[in-house]
Amino acid sequence: MQFTSGARDVLPLALGAALYGLAFGLLAAQSGMSALQTGVMGATVFSGSAQFVAVERLAAGAGAATALIAGIALNLRLLLMTASLRDILAPRPFWQKLLGVHMTTDESWALFHGTRAKGGTPSYWYLVGAGACMMVLWVASTTAGAIFATALPEPRALGIDFAFTAAFIAILRGLWGGRRDLVPWVASAATVAGLATLTPMEPSWALVVGGMLGAIIAGITPSDA
Repeated sequence: MQFTSGARDVLPLALGAALYGLAFGLLAAQSGMSALQTGVMGATVFSGSAQFVAVERLAAGAGAATALIAGIALNLRLLLMTASLRDILAPRPFWQKLLGVHMTTDESWALFHGTRAKGGTPSYWYLVGAGACMMVLWVASTTAGAIFATALPEPRALGIDFAFTAAFIAILRGLWGGRRDLVPWVASAATVAGLATLTPMEPSWALVVGGMLGAIIAGITPSDA
């Protein structure tokens, strides 16, 4: 069955994501979120990078709306990723399209196209199975991290507050797709840094602008660049 095949094939990647899921759970707890809230966020948002940025912005006092926009801007690449799945999503009922889009992660998307490149014929349910496996381990690990954090007297005293930086570096490494990503990444980072340091713009909005610029550049960059 394609669903179970997708779940089995993505399992090594899901276990890797679970490691920084634990780090996110610690950070979420430090920001005042309960284990239940952390788990619900993991299931509904289901995007490691967006969740990290949103919680960091909330902890910085940026406000819910700004945190939401920052998370969305960081994940504009998903528009391009899901567009590349049009052939399997278009014939599906609306609820299955929504499910397929929600289950599309960097890992499940890469696995889907990698299987195709090797001559396989992954279906819609292969994608959903891979995404479901990712979600189960992501929600479990983030919730476990939040529960574990409540047992620590002072996480910062143990240096666990550095988990955000370390986990985000790991996420960025996983998102790197090769030389083609260099120009949009550099442009996005330079824009954020410039706006945050040289203008009175709030860092959250600088992140939004940089993320949108990077997505636009990625969209117009030739695939053989």
